Order: sequence, then C-alpha cells, then structure tokens
Amino acid sequence: MKLFLCSHFSSVGSLIKEEIENKKVAFIPTASLREGYTGYVGSARKLFNKLGATVTEIDISTEAYLTIQSVFEDADVIYFTGGNSFFLMDQLRKTGTDELLKKELAKGKLMIGESAGAIICAPTIQYIEQMDEKPEDYSQEDDAGLDLIDFYVLPHYLTAPFKKVTEKIMTEFSDLNLCPINNRQGIVIDGEGSKVICKD
Repeated sequence: MKLFLCSHFSSVGSLIKEEIENKKVAFIPTASLREGYTGYVGSARKLFNKLGATVTEIDISTEAYLTIQSVFEDADVIYFTGGNSFFLMDQLRKTGTDELLKKELAKGKLMIGESAGAIICAPTIQYIEQMDEKPEDYSQEDDAGLDLIDFYVLPHYLTAPFKKVTEKIMTEFSDLNLCPINNRQGIVIDGEGSKVICKD
C-alpha cells in the first residue's frame, strides 16, 4: 500500500515529486464541494501542473460509476483534496468508489490524501466530528473510514484556524492512536511502514 497523507498538499507535495512528475493523476475535489473556502484545491492543481502531471478531475458524487472506474484504472496516482470528511466518506461508500479505490491501491498505485482525504483512511472518522460537521444528508449508519491504516491522522495540528479544535481532539481522543501533523508535514506509507516527513 502506497499512501501520502498530509494537511496541505501544495505545501508538501514536492517532497514526493518523483512519484508525481509526468504521471496521470485522478483528481477528486468531492470533499471540497460544500466548503466555503477552497483555495487549497486551486493550489494543488497548480502544483500538479508544475510537476508535469496529467490531471483528470472527477467528482465522485455526480459522476457515473463506470466513468470513475475508467479514470481510476487509467491513473497512476489518485488524489483526494481536503474538505468535509463525512461528505467524502458518504459519497465513497454510497457509490462503491471505496471498493474501487482499494482495488487500484492493491495494484500498487499511490493515493494522496489531503486533510479530509487523509482522515478517511482511518478505521473510523468519528473522531473528527468536532472539526468537520456531519452533513444533514449523511446516509451511513456508522462512521467507518476506509481502514487503510491503523492510526488516525489529525491534520492542521496547532495551525490556524484549527489550533483549539485540534488540541481538544488530542485530549478527548487520547486513547486513539492519533497522528497529529501540521501543514508542513506529510506521512509516507509504503511497504516498510509509515514515517512522517517534514518540509523545512
């Protein structure tokens, strides 16, 4: 399993530039669709372009399953922007894209998860409800995540405007294996385990 999880992709994506340069990227902005601020989506697009990646943007909440399938199969890298973790997870499960993603990751493809895209990799996303409001139309009966990792990413740790809420989550969920990262850090997961890398 190859994953790169981060708080703010455009700040740290160059750390894995050899994995992105001239590659085909499936770019999924779905988590950001209901957010007020989405500047991080544009800055991620810019970084991919700068690294010569071919980007195919696809919203899993509106696109036909077969289209999502063909974009995922064609991609070298599958990237999820930040946004609302519950909305993203709901759409992944509702459309069957969660299983599709796991199938592609089993082939050795790289998944990049930014903020919400990193949170959804955990066994459950319930811990993040103080940071991400659950949508009224959330259709799942539980808060299961993709269960790709055995820890819980806490993005934007101690960074504005999330300083207080991230401290609170760290305290309230101290029994969970939380992995707090700030906007200059990323987590690389490969066959050898996971390590946090930092941009100076």
